[in-house]
Amino acid sequence: MAMEPLIMVVDDEEANRLTLERILVREGYDVRHAEDGRLALDRIRDEPPALLLTDLKMPGMDGLALMRAARQLVPDLEVILMTAYGTVETAVEAMKEGAYDFVTKPLRRTDLVRSVKNALVKRALVVENRELRSRLARAIPEDVIGRSPAMRGLMEEARQVADSMASVLICGESGTGKGLLARWLHKTSPRRDQPFVTVNCASLPESLLESELFGYERGAFTGATRRKLGYFEVANGGTLLLDEIGEIALSAQVKLLRVIESRTLARLRQTEEIPLDVRLVCATHRDLPAEVAAGKFRQDLYYRISTVTLEVPPLRERPMEIALLARHFLHELARRAGRPAPSVDADASRALAAYSWPGNVRELRNAVEHAFVLTESDAIGVRHLPATVRQSAGDEAAAPSMRDRLDEIEKKSIEAALAAHDGNQTHAAAALGMSRRTLIYKLGKYGLKR
Repeated sequence: MAMEPLIMVVDDEEANRLTLERILVREGYDVRHAEDGRLALDRIRDEPPALLLTDLKMPGMDGLALMRAARQLVPDLEVILMTAYGTVETAVEAMKEGAYDFVTKPLRRTDLVRSVKNALVKRALVVENRELRSRLARAIPEDVIGRSPAMRGLMEEARQVADSMASVLICGESGTGKGLLARWLHKTSPRRDQPFVTVNCASLPESLLESELFGYERGAFTGATRRKLGYFEVANGGTLLLDEIGEIALSAQVKLLRVIESRTLARLRQTEEIPLDVRLVCATHRDLPAEVAAGKFRQDLYYRISTVTLEVPPLRERPMEIALLARHFLHELARRAGRPAPSVDADASRALAAYSWPGNVRELRNAVEHAFVLTESDAIGVRHLPATVRQSAGDEAAAPSMRDRLDEIEKKSIEAALAAHDGNQTHAAAALGMSRRTLIYKLGKYGLKR
C-alpha cells in the first residue's frame, strides 16, 4: 500500500497548527507540526516531508528563512507560505525564492486544500521525471552495448564500479567504444552533474603535457601571458578521462603519479597546492602489463590507474551486434538529415556480417555513413558499402568450406581445453590464449555447454 504524502505544518500559534492538522488529516494526508523554524528543521531531518506549510511571520526564524534551510535538507521539497500580511511584494519575493504558492489568513479551507493538492501533484511529477532521467542515464546505450554475452558481462562489471571512486582502466582495440564506456560510467555515477573532461594523451607533445594537465601561472614560460587551468583542475568534482594513457612518456608518468597519489597539484610556477576531487578513468589500446615488463610504463602508475580493469571486446568477437549497431547508426544519421532511415537488404547484411572490422565500431559507423550518403533509395545494398566491405561478400561466398573447417578446429580446441581443466573456464581460456569473456562467447557460438 502506498504511503500518504507527509506534510510539515509550522505556525507559532497552536490553534492554527491544530486546525490545519485536522483539515489535512481529513483529506488523507500524514501530518507533523512544529511551533517554530528550529524545531521544524530538526523534525525535517528525522522525517523528510513532501510539503512544508509554514507561516511567514514567526519569532526567530521566519518562513522564508525556514524554506531556504529546509530545501538544503530536502531539495525537492514543495513549500506553501501563509501570512496575514498578504502584500504583492511579499508574494513576489516568496515565489522568487521558490515557494509553490502563497495563501493569506484567515485561510479558506477550499483554497488551502486545492493549493496543497496542486503542490503535491507538481512534486510527484518532478520526482517521477528525475527518476526517469536517472533510469535513462543508467540504461545501456546501443552504441556501447549489444546483445552478446561478452558485452552484457562487461556492462554488469561497469555497473558495479560506476558509483565508486575507484580508478578504472578501460582496455580494448582502437574503435571499440572505450570513450563511450567512460562517458557512460560518468553519467551513471554520483558525479553525473559535474564536468566530464577528455584528454587524448597521444595528441599532446611531451613538452606540453605537464602544462595542459596541471595548468600554469602567468610567466611560467615564454608566451604564458595569463593563468591557465589544467585538465585536472577543470575536471575537479567530476571525471577525467585520460585516453591513450599508454602514450605518455616516462618522465611525465612520474609527475602524473605524484598528482594521483597526493590528490593535489600545483600549477607551473605556483607553490600553493590545490586539492583535487577527480574520478580518474584511463583508456588504452596497448597491453600495459607488457609495457611495464618492457620498461615503457611505470609499474606503480599502472597499479594506481587500474584498481578496476574493464576490457571492451573487439567487434569481431560479437558479430551478433553488427546489425543492431548498423540500424542504430542509420537511425541516428536519418534523424540528423531529416529523412526516413533506409533498411539494409539481405546481401548488404551478409557483407556486413562477413567483414572482420579491424577498425571495430568506429569503422562500422563510418561504413554505415558511407552507405547512407550514397543511397538514394529506401534500402542499402552491397553497392553502397565501402570497397573493403564489398570484398568481404565475395570472400564469404568463395570459401565457406575453409571457414567451416577453421570453426571445427576451434570448437575441438575449446572442448579439449575444457576437458583438460575439468571445465574451469578461467584456466581453459588462459590455455587457449583468450579472455574468459571471449571463451563464453565461443561456447555460445558453437553450442557448447557452459
